[in-house]
This record gives sequence, C-alpha cells and structure tokens, in this order.
Amino acid sequence: MLSRMLTVTFDAHDAARLAQFWAGVLGREVVEDAGGALLPGEDTQLSLRFVPSRAEKVGPNRMHLHLTSASRADQQHTVATALGLGAGHLDVGQRPEEGHVVLADPEGNEFCVIEPGNAFLAGCGLLAELACDGTREVGLFWSEALGWPLVWDQDQETAIQSPHGGTKVAWGGPPVAPKEVRNRQRFDLAPAGGDQQAEVDRLVSLGATRLEVGEDGAVVLADPDGNEFCVKGN
Repeated sequence: MLSRMLTVTFDAHDAARLAQFWAGVLGREVVEDAGGALLPGEDTQLSLRFVPSRAEKVGPNRMHLHLTSASRADQQHTVATALGLGAGHLDVGQRPEEGHVVLADPEGNEFCVIEPGNAFLAGCGLLAELACDGTREVGLFWSEALGWPLVWDQDQETAIQSPHGGTKVAWGGPPVAPKEVRNRQRFDLAPAGGDQQAEVDRLVSLGATRLEVGEDGAVVLADPDGNEFCVKGN
C-alpha cells in the first residue's frame, strides 16, 4: 500500500489571506473546509493547504515553490501578478545574470519564478517543483513512500515525480542546515487504502519516526531528515 500526497500544508498567521494570494498566483479557487483553506490540485499538480498558526518564521524555509514560465513576458506577468497580490522581491544572494526571480509571499515564504527554457522543468506545469533542503537518503525515502520514481539522482541531489508527471519534488543534498524548530511547511498524506495504522507502520519501516497523534487524529511522523509530516485518518 502506498501513500498519496494530499497536500503541502503551510502554517500561516492569516491562512485565508495567504490562500487567496496563492489562488491568485496559481489561478485556482480556494475551498474552505475543516482542515483550513485548500487549493485543490490534480494528478499532476500538488494541492496546497493553509492552516492558522502562531508559529513565527525562523530563517529560510526548508522547502519552497518553483513556478515556470513559457516566455520572458509570461515570467514578467507572473512576477507582476505576485507583487500586485502582496509579494516582495527577496535577495538570497542570487547573481544578476541568473534568470529566475526570487520572491517572498505575504508571510515571507520564499518562492522562485523560473525563466523560460528550463529543460528540467519542461512540461511540469505552472507549479513545476517543490525544492527542498535534504539529503539523498530523504529523497530515496519519499520515492518509496509515495511510489514516485526518481527522475534525478546525481551528486547527492535527488528528485521524484508522480507517474502521472507534473510537479517534481527535489532535494538539494548536503550540506543541510540543522533543524531547530518545527517546519512551517509539511506534507500531508492519506493512505491509498484507508488503513492509517498500516500505512504508519509501513512508513516507519522505511525510516520514518513516529512523533505524536494530533488533535484531528492525524499521526505526525518525521522523515529521515527530521522533517515532520502527517498521515491523515479516514
């Protein structure tokens, strides 16, 4: 039995506002439910969920989104749309000759608008990549956990992609900064067959560590790099 990735969940001080921001950038509709504000994806595009949290952002996030562009004008349009919705430019040491644009959403979450012509992200859709800090070990873990094949495995860097195509999830390899606080972004999974306990046991056998059970009944685990994720109940 394999997990399927339900969402990438963002903790947010103003979950409704952040959901509306990303809905505007990605051209999606917000669906409100008991779990927060959801931007449903599809087989080839990750869903995003925004939940209220008082947690403060400490340092750079361990994952960030990469959006693709069909042309330079398309890239400029995406950047202008994001800025108009409340994003800001961000200097992370990028060089002037680099073609991507680094931005931060209204709560400071980093993301990049990639220049046209990026061969690795060709055909992956607007939300083309979730770029993560992480070791090769964690990339291999998530490949097994989700049943998503490796599409990159070189120099300790890894990337996986759904068999349906679409958004890639990539890990940049060492060095990985020490983890000091609970991540404000994480994966939420659902067992494909509905058996939460069996899926938790399987993930632990692959290298996850069980941490706690949340108030909503979700089981919180940590991947081999210590990043929290949740397995939802029925």
